[in-house]
Amino acid sequence: MKLLSWAISDVGLKRDHNEDSFLADSDLNLYAVADGMGGHAGGNQASHLAVEELRLVVSEGDPGSLGRRDEAACALMRQAAKRAGQRIFRTARDNPALRGMGTTLTSLLFYETRVCMAHVGDSRAYLYRDGRVSQLSRDHSWIQEQVRAGLLTESEARASKLKHVITRSVGFEEDVQVDTLSMPVLMGDCFLLCSDGLSNYLTDDELGALMAATYYSRLPALLVDLANERGGDDNITVVVVYAANE
Repeated sequence: MKLLSWAISDVGLKRDHNEDSFLADSDLNLYAVADGMGGHAGGNQASHLAVEELRLVVSEGDPGSLGRRDEAACALMRQAAKRAGQRIFRTARDNPALRGMGTTLTSLLFYETRVCMAHVGDSRAYLYRDGRVSQLSRDHSWIQEQVRAGLLTESEARASKLKHVITRSVGFEEDVQVDTLSMPVLMGDCFLLCSDGLSNYLTDDELGALMAATYYSRLPALLVDLANERGGDDNITVVVVYAANE
């Protein structure tokens, strides 16, 4: 399996700084999006620390164990997210100007013909396979909790002004619960990671149609342009990973 990837991050139209960070490491087969919060300095630093610590922990892991069982890969990814949270929390504790900072973190680690997703927050991971798009991650947000409880419809959720209220983040507290998922990767699969600066602006059906009609290499820039055309209220980050034949 050969992985090809493309990534872009854009400040959007309404912000004067970018609090998103991304990782696209072809040597480690590791990809991530982090959307920081906590003000100009805090949000940017939190997201940067998250992807930096993720890369460090995975690079120090035992690659031989990853090919033998999914549990090892997901345990490594959980450890990486938790260590990122501890680093962010302690950095904020030691610097009053950074108090309260945190970040989302949605990441993919590929190994042999498998992938493990680790996820905290409301950035998203999607899979496009056989002409259909599916969301792999589950938003840790107040709005999506209302949707899952049947108290709001998807259309009401998209129109809400509370979309940015998240219920779980990396670094706001010293420990965090990390969602993980492992699955096989098929040739032709395309994975997409994004911050909510994109996902707030389009439906799954729209995303699937765009992925079907667009060269993957052009997809990140096209999606950033679309989010900006529809308002660009937030930073926009997109990472695309395609599983190609060798």
